[in-house]
Amino acid sequence: MIGRLRRIVLDCPDAYELALFYQRLIGGEIDDPDPRWTVGEGGVVLRGDGGPVLGFQSVPGHRPPVWGAPEQQFHFDVRVDDLAAAGEAVLALGAVPLDDGEGDPARRVYADPADHPFRLVRP
Repeated sequence: MIGRLRRIVLDCPDAYELALFYQRLIGGEIDDPDPRWTVGEGGVVLRGDGGPVLGFQSVPGHRPPVWGAPEQQFHFDVRVDDLAAAGEAVLALGAVPLDDGEGDPARRVYADPADHPFRLVRP
């Protein structure tokens, strides 16, 4: 092993706005005062209970990934118990549907407010 994953950092147009979106989706504390989690000027950190630490970095001219395209960079899988209820909730937060789940009834794909793809998945 060379190292340990410290956090996942997402580039986006507005770091705080995107951190709020993910806080509402998965919980956690924004801008934990612990200096280990700081990301610097224009950055925001979301630290959850036992999950990964997410960093958000404001980047002028951000170009989001494109779901299903060869240049897609990543996506998150978020486990939910009720796919329909969770889908309605993320739409209310500002997510945009990318896939209606016809190919796989246990998953739905959305984009966050900065157009990063994520999937809601049933256990």
